[in-house]
Amino acid sequence: MARVKKQERHEILKRQVNEKPFLTDEELSKLLKVSIQTIRLDRTELGIPEVRERIRKVAQEAREKVTTIEKDDLVGELIELEPGHSGVSLLKVTDDMVFAKNQIAKGHYIFSQANSLALALIDAPMAVTGVANIKYKVPVKVGEMLVATAEVIRQRCNKFFVWVKTRNDHEEVFRAKFIVVSLTEG
Repeated sequence: MARVKKQERHEILKRQVNEKPFLTDEELSKLLKVSIQTIRLDRTELGIPEVRERIRKVAQEAREKVTTIEKDDLVGELIELEPGHSGVSLLKVTDDMVFAKNQIAKGHYIFSQANSLALALIDAPMAVTGVANIKYKVPVKVGEMLVATAEVIRQRCNKFFVWVKTRNDHEEVFRAKFIVVSLTEG
């Protein structure tokens, strides 16, 4: 296979990072079939920050959209939010979140990530969880990165039906169906 010219590679790199800001240098190097060092040089030349900085920027933009709860009440890092529709958050399971005996995550951390994401979706000054139907599907271990995706399925008056699915790198580990109630008519 012929090498892609630098200018073409730069265009592909910019497009990929715009579409998927969470791609790592390793993933980009495999995608573009060049070394990680080449990706780093290209990013520097194009003014594209490393993945941590891109995640931080996207998270900051998403956090600014939250109206229902205080930003500090979110569990996990909010990385995408479309109020009234959908959202995504990340949570890295750390040593203080697991049981000492078996290194399995305590359920309330996983639930809290999903619940706070569901609340953040609601475009209202104040809302509470009315009902939560939850299922823990597989144990989560220390060090795993959890990605929770939430979607408002329907709305009836001041009640929002929100589904949240949480995955690790391999599979769905948790799911929940929430009924979130807006305390203000809107």
